[in-house]
Amino acid sequence: MKTNLSSQIKLVRIPQRYYAPASEIELASLTRNEKMYTKIFESSFEGACEVAKDIADVIKKSVDTKGHCTIGLGAGDNTLRVYSELVELYKKGKVSFDKVIVFNIGDFFPIDSTKSPSTIARLKSTLLDKVDIKESNIHTFGDKATMEDVHQYCKNYEAEIEDNGGIDLLICELGKLGTLAFNEQGSNANSSCRLMLLSPENRQMISMSYHCEEVPTTAVTLGISNILAAKRVICMAWGENYSGLVYNTVEGKMNDQTPASFLQMHRHAKMVIDLPAAEKLTRISHPWKVTSCDWSDKLIRRAIVWLCETTGKPILKLTNKDYNDNGLSELLALYGSAYNVNIRIFNDLQHTITGWPGGKPNADDSNRPERATPYPKRVIVFSPHPDDDVISMGGTLKRLVDQHHDVHVAYETSGNIAVGDEDMMRYVMLMDRIGEKFGIDTEAYKRLSNEIHGFINKKHAGDIDIDAVRYLKGKIRQCEATTACYYIGVKPENIHFCELPFYETGTIKKGDLGRRDVDIVKKLINDVKPHQIFVAGDLADPHGTHRVCTDAVLAAVDELLDEPWMKECRIWMYRGAWAEWEIDHIEMAVPISPEELRFKRNSILKHQSQMENAPFLGDDDRLFWQRAEDRNRSTAQLYSALGLASYEAIEAFVEYHPIH
Repeated sequence: MKTNLSSQIKLVRIPQRYYAPASEIELASLTRNEKMYTKIFESSFEGACEVAKDIADVIKKSVDTKGHCTIGLGAGDNTLRVYSELVELYKKGKVSFDKVIVFNIGDFFPIDSTKSPSTIARLKSTLLDKVDIKESNIHTFGDKATMEDVHQYCKNYEAEIEDNGGIDLLICELGKLGTLAFNEQGSNANSSCRLMLLSPENRQMISMSYHCEEVPTTAVTLGISNILAAKRVICMAWGENYSGLVYNTVEGKMNDQTPASFLQMHRHAKMVIDLPAAEKLTRISHPWKVTSCDWSDKLIRRAIVWLCETTGKPILKLTNKDYNDNGLSELLALYGSAYNVNIRIFNDLQHTITGWPGGKPNADDSNRPERATPYPKRVIVFSPHPDDDVISMGGTLKRLVDQHHDVHVAYETSGNIAVGDEDMMRYVMLMDRIGEKFGIDTEAYKRLSNEIHGFINKKHAGDIDIDAVRYLKGKIRQCEATTACYYIGVKPENIHFCELPFYETGTIKKGDLGRRDVDIVKKLINDVKPHQIFVAGDLADPHGTHRVCTDAVLAAVDELLDEPWMKECRIWMYRGAWAEWEIDHIEMAVPISPEELRFKRNSILKHQSQMENAPFLGDDDRLFWQRAEDRNRSTAQLYSALGLASYEAIEAFVEYHPIH
């Protein structure tokens, strides 16, 4: 069973010479806009292995030179893969920690690992307890520090580092807000070890990382000056969520809004990233600015869209001069004139637009994203949570139903953890009040009601909901999803609640994708035998559930590839509340009229528990319907600015091609 196929999705193949050039001369040309040394790997696994080897090399050289090695360690999610590889190197006898001195670079305050998340506890469980380091060589912030004397503790910690000859190598990750250790936005290059107030956004990230609901409001951290004082620094980032931050850190100006950008001052700092995290660096996103290009269809489309944005012109008004003035003369040499390139890309983008997402019957489909036949099609829309279908593709879903396709909607998880206690208790109180009238005030119900009331009254942050509460929250979301489906016109028998087991832990931390999950999805696909599958491609989902749900569908598809009907099935990926496909990747763009957009909004509003009181709205202040509308309008505005038809909104899709 393949459980990580989403990590192998490559929308465009990046030529290796862009991220791993063969010569120093070409590297110098490609990285001319990069202000610190940056190494890009095809996958995070390869990057983590490289960093682990670097650490092992530094340990050996330092021990050979001066008898010990002093390392500063961060405990962010991106570092954990490296520590796993380090443990493997230790088991193989390729590194020893016997003469290594470790300093924790930041921890939560007050420091109490029994009641709150702890970075030193994480470092011990993932690395230090698994290698031969001496307990006396592990240094962290004093757990007896109080608010009154924490400043002195920080000064003493800095003195400890100096007494051990300074830090030879510091390992850290690029934080989600461009932070280093717990240095929040606003930290300056001269900041020292200190107490730091954590931002609400950072606390939310910490809550998801440590799978806890209660996070301290403050932390103690090495300052930027302490980090820059290390002889070598390796900073890591994996995944497309970090691409903008990587760009700001590596190519942007040094500023306190991206504290990691101060690493540009360090002579021996290295940023280690994978290709998704590198996608906004110039050599990956706009390679024509720094080198001659291997011109694929998608890269040409990207270049022309960029040229339109740069010049403020639609595609068909671009001139030879525009191409020459902006470093795209290669395209003129390849195609003869601006006109030839313009027409090609204009037609390419025009052909992505369709009002018939299931294919238009009895029409020429040679230039359409979807086939005309068979008609009607059997369609499955997989929705990770019970509202992602309408948030991400509510307009397209309505079109598919109205155009008489046999549309099934499959909700992969119960979404029960995202229902607030207040929303749930509204229904409990309603049942309490109508119990006598409707004859449900039985002794069994009263016992259950009392149990729920008692639990909620005594519930503390971080407590796992009892079974009855989780069940009720799940049913609330099922009823909301069913109401939305009825509103759209999906047949009752075509609404499926999969309740994949990996999700049902009752906590933020979910289980791993397993055989039972894949079998549930596989059975549904096999029963329906669809001609189309729509699946979440929202790999930027900060909670991770979308990725697991996508992997469940792709794993099931992988096991069904040899079925004759599966060979005729097309798989379309949508994106939801966090990001949209870039225009050079879009293969199907479904226009949404003003009336359809209002209909989509109403569909989303059927999910009342996910409005203002939803626990996991993220760090975006907009509600889900607002995010969806803004995203869909932005896509339409981009098409309009390029000189294509002007629509109120557009939902975009990319085709997934199964990996054989």
